[in-house]
Amino acid sequence: MSVPPAYAAGIRLLPNAVTVLALCAGLSSVYFALAAQWGLCIAATGFAAICDALDGRLARLLDATSRIGAELDSLSDLVAFGVGPALVLYLWALEGSRFGWIVALVFAVCMALRLARFNTLLDIEHRYPFAKEFFTGVPAPAAALSAGIPLYLTLHFGEGWWSHQVVVGAWALVVAGLMVSRLPTLSLKAVRVPPRAVAPLLVVVGIAAAFLVTVPFLGLALVGCGYLLLIPYTGYRYRWLAKHPEAWDVPMRERRAAARAARSARRLGLRPPLRRRVAGGASAVARAVRRFGDTDPGLPRVDRNGMPRTGPDGQRGNRLRLGLRRARRR
Repeated sequence: MSVPPAYAAGIRLLPNAVTVLALCAGLSSVYFALAAQWGLCIAATGFAAICDALDGRLARLLDATSRIGAELDSLSDLVAFGVGPALVLYLWALEGSRFGWIVALVFAVCMALRLARFNTLLDIEHRYPFAKEFFTGVPAPAAALSAGIPLYLTLHFGEGWWSHQVVVGAWALVVAGLMVSRLPTLSLKAVRVPPRAVAPLLVVVGIAAAFLVTVPFLGLALVGCGYLLLIPYTGYRYRWLAKHPEAWDVPMRERRAAARAARSARRLGLRPPLRRRVAGGASAVARAVRRFGDTDPGLPRVDRNGMPRTGPDGQRGNRLRLGLRRARRR
């Protein structure tokens, strides 16, 4: 019987140690806010986001997942991305307002409710198998990033309408509402990069890193706005998948291939099969060919209910069901 190495227990504590680092970084952002060092506040929150992205992956890689790790991760997210940003915004722009503290409390409470709902959904079987590709509501790190957009703009451009108390408070409430909403948002954990797109993606990552080093605050503002602008597309994609069960088990690469095939079919004069269903469109056309037998005059033609149909109308109906246009008369 093999004996596990002596350092295995220590390595298994590494994910929890990273989570504690995220917690400390979130509290440090409040410490820097008390000293009006807003750049260090943003850096501490960003470091907490990096730690939050690493701890779960380390736990799965080292087979060190545990219940206490999951609870510690939620508590760390609440402090780093809920309490910390709320206090930073309050100390920066909302301290002199009558409703500033109310905004900070609402943001922190919405973060707690969002994390509690996330932990509850982990134990519930999803209605759709593709639900793992989406989050319900804006996740905690993205919410903290988006809530700081007025601060990023102020640090880059200076004072303006975006730094007004009313604007900062209203924006914080909007982000808080997005956290507890039922809107589907993109989950980067389910994103798979095709092999041929790895090199271009690395180039984009290098350009983004250079942009963040050169103009960090403007870069963070653009990243936050870009993430929020993806929400309408993510909702459309979620609704499309919910209406097309044939695409649930189709990998993303095959979905894109089917979409390209459907566009090529439209250019050739074919109608989109099955009411513009993209995934599985080629198989639907193949089933229609086998069913109606339009190319083989020896096979019986059938109507919508499966009854035999003869004559020129039957041939015309089969052509329309296959999405073929009528040939032009010369």
